[in-house]
Amino acid sequence: MSKLRFRSLSGRGKAAEISLDEAAAKLVKGGWLDIKNPSNAEKDFLLACGFHELAVEDCFTEPITRFYVYDDHKFVVLLARDKDRGDLDTEYLNVFVRDNHIVTVRHSAMPAIDEFERRLRTDRSQNRSALGAEYLLYELLDEVADDWYNVLEKFNERLETIEDNVLDPHTRYPDLLERMHEIKQDLREIHKSSQPLNRIITRMMRRDSDFVPEELKVFYQDLADQAKGIDERVNNLSTGTSSVRDTYISQSSLVFAESNQRLTEVISTITLIGAIILPLTLITSVFGMNLGAFGAGGGVYDLKHVLAVMAGFTVIAGIWFRKKGWL
Repeated sequence: MSKLRFRSLSGRGKAAEISLDEAAAKLVKGGWLDIKNPSNAEKDFLLACGFHELAVEDCFTEPITRFYVYDDHKFVVLLARDKDRGDLDTEYLNVFVRDNHIVTVRHSAMPAIDEFERRLRTDRSQNRSALGAEYLLYELLDEVADDWYNVLEKFNERLETIEDNVLDPHTRYPDLLERMHEIKQDLREIHKSSQPLNRIITRMMRRDSDFVPEELKVFYQDLADQAKGIDERVNNLSTGTSSVRDTYISQSSLVFAESNQRLTEVISTITLIGAIILPLTLITSVFGMNLGAFGAGGGVYDLKHVLAVMAGFTVIAGIWFRKKGWL
């Protein structure tokens, strides 16, 4: 169901819901009209307002991120975060810019729109309302960029938690590698979603675009720097995740190597014990048989003689193992 809200450039009240019949008269006075989930009635309204039919058509199809300067208005399409579908899902935000008002057309709830509505009630926006619709667009784009910064801050906290877990020598945490791969994948999605914002603002700042008025270039330059900062932060977080992952893999390899070393020492010890015990078992087996061979059972060899032979063999084997470096 369609929902229209309007916020004038003066006053501190929230954007109020209005009917389609009221919208045209209010736009003339200046302000912000927000159209959510537009229908054919809203489409006819936009055409009646004189907005270009191709721009209006983009509001009801799957457009591409771009901006265009028409004779008496401007049109911008960008990606903004979808409030209802998680931190990474985005939806197209269509913005018409003309004289003293802007019209936003969207098909979902967006955090940036909510913050933009709040920002319009601040003293700063009230004092700068005379700068025109392009300044309102700047405030909106700035909120879209700030929204991505908020998302990246959450990823920074997640990465710091994982780094602490990796460096914790006392506790083993499950699925650390999977969590790091998940962050890398999410950062790639953020890069794909936020990169168009950077491209659009950069193109707006070009002299031949005729989009940004001279008195607002300082604001849009700040916005361009902020958009570039999003890309840099995404790259920094991605690099940090790779570094933590390499540290985790190195620690895992070191633990595995130490475990193998201990296992090798145990096996070597058991092998040496077996090498000594096996001949002793042979000796006891031969002299323990009920046969007369070697004088066994005839009193020629007593127990002390057999034990002496076994002890002597053990000493000789130990000396030989030590010379070989096995002990």
